[in-house]
Amino acid sequence: MNRGWDLVRSIRRSFSTALNKMEQCERYSYNPTLRWNPHVEEYFIKAYGAEHFSRISKALTRPSCYSCIRVNTLKTTSDAAIEKLVAILAESGFGNTTDCTSTNGSNDTAEVDVREENGTFSKESDVYHLSERKHREPIYKCQIPGLEYIVFVRGSGPHTIEYGDAPGKPLKEVIVSRKCAEAVLRGAQVFVPGVLACSAHVEKGDTVAVSVAVEQSSLESGWGVGFTRGTVLQGLQTADPHYVERNGLYIGQGMTMMSRAGIFRALEGTAIEMTNRVYSLPSFHDVLEGEIFLQNLPSIVAAHALDPHRGERVLDMCAAPGGKTTAIAILMKDEGEVVAVDRSHNKVLDIEKLAAEMGLKCITTYRLDALKAVCKRNQSADNATEYCSKGKSDITFASSNTLKLSAKDAECFTMEESDAGLTCEGDIANKKANQRSYVSKADIRKNARRLRNGPGRNHCMGGRVENSKGFPPNSFDRVLLDAPCSALGLRPRLFAAEETVESLRNHGKYQRRMFDQAVQLVRPGGVIVYSTCTINPGENEALVRYALDTYKFLSLAPQHPRIGGPGLIGQCELYDGLVEEWLRPGEETLVQRFDPSSPLDTIGFFIAKFNVGQKDT
Repeated sequence: MNRGWDLVRSIRRSFSTALNKMEQCERYSYNPTLRWNPHVEEYFIKAYGAEHFSRISKALTRPSCYSCIRVNTLKTTSDAAIEKLVAILAESGFGNTTDCTSTNGSNDTAEVDVREENGTFSKESDVYHLSERKHREPIYKCQIPGLEYIVFVRGSGPHTIEYGDAPGKPLKEVIVSRKCAEAVLRGAQVFVPGVLACSAHVEKGDTVAVSVAVEQSSLESGWGVGFTRGTVLQGLQTADPHYVERNGLYIGQGMTMMSRAGIFRALEGTAIEMTNRVYSLPSFHDVLEGEIFLQNLPSIVAAHALDPHRGERVLDMCAAPGGKTTAIAILMKDEGEVVAVDRSHNKVLDIEKLAAEMGLKCITTYRLDALKAVCKRNQSADNATEYCSKGKSDITFASSNTLKLSAKDAECFTMEESDAGLTCEGDIANKKANQRSYVSKADIRKNARRLRNGPGRNHCMGGRVENSKGFPPNSFDRVLLDAPCSALGLRPRLFAAEETVESLRNHGKYQRRMFDQAVQLVRPGGVIVYSTCTINPGENEALVRYALDTYKFLSLAPQHPRIGGPGLIGQCELYDGLVEEWLRPGEETLVQRFDPSSPLDTIGFFIAKFNVGQKDT
């Protein structure tokens, strides 16, 4: 009898242990569910179907299982870049990787590209499908015709991480912000600003489990993580109110580079060096600068779709961070003019820096809002170009001459007690005379602070960008509008519920206004390429419908190379009764839609190319 009870107890203990292991395995895993606004989710289900949208949502929470690198063919070759990258990755210990599992939920290997000897292309419905490789090199060259200068570096994952958890012995944990986690999943380390909470008694060199805090709904403040930065994690379900929220949101294991106190006192620096990741992708920060550029495959395809030629004048309307701008310039062999504009001063500086690193001379940058890209028509034909393309800043002390004031001048600027607002004689008076503008006390004090604190990013030598008041109509051969969008195609994405049907609709209105500017700027016979990094049909197919219905001289043009799938046909009735029209039969094969759940394993992206006919006078 006792033996029978012993057997029962043994079975119960075994079952309990197995159940506990199962629960721990489920908890300390990476299996997020992307949350959507209910009306947005209903809309996307109508567009894609429930099953397809479920696959898209799952794919969006995972990174692509490869890094796509564009080689600067004006400086090097793909083979030379591969040779250098192999050596770099071997030195870092990244060379031996296993294949990723496809993000569409199957166990098939993600099909990214093939070497000519190991695979072939099949062309179905005018879309390239990439066949499975026999040999899985970690680095290899793309074989899509025309894109041989693209190099792929294979990552690995998802991996099962053994965190070393034990009953009654809580893990040392760190919670990071969602944006930090998305960067870590792409290969970054955990930096100080990204850390939100940490276990007590964490010291430098400790091994910690890293999880992510995804925004939760709050009636008082909308969406938020529900705790303040610096919160102490207890690690036990009974003592930790956020214990359950972290289930399935562990992104890996790392070693702390600072103590807990140091992490929350420091303003910058690496907080955790990731040693064991759910998804392992190499970092290319400061690697082969000027020779390679990390860029998503669809973005490179968008530059090709524009088909720029040597000697042409091309406009990139929303150019930051400069990836497509430099890709266009390289396709033009650095001959002609690529005008890159962005409304952010610092982003224009980034474009200039990238162009300089790549040795490109044909790129001209301006600070300009794309909604004001067409200059006013009240300028005469003789001075329209000069007026439109070279505006001046309204800031009195923006010139480089002013920033070269001597120490003596600086002392004069700080003499606020010189009652009547008198300034120093000599240089200062001459500067005022040359500028022919009133210099206020506020400007004097502001400039004095600049001189005391030293030059910042925007005011160092060469740190000013040229403003523009727009360009005359019909002044460009080709225009690329990679429009600001909802970015619902970027991967990995762990939260999407902040977007509503109304906000998505506002994105579409904004893009139409930009497109109206692009239509005016391109000459008859020219080309417009419109692209977004979102899965939202309202910003993609609906924009194409608007363009074709509004401007009868526009027509959809074939794109080369064609890698993405067809667009969406038909229309959709939204929850408020508004009907949104998309493409008509025959038009779907003239656009490219990149599905994040497809075997290509790219971000969600959309490209439409328009030929510009004779405009109405």
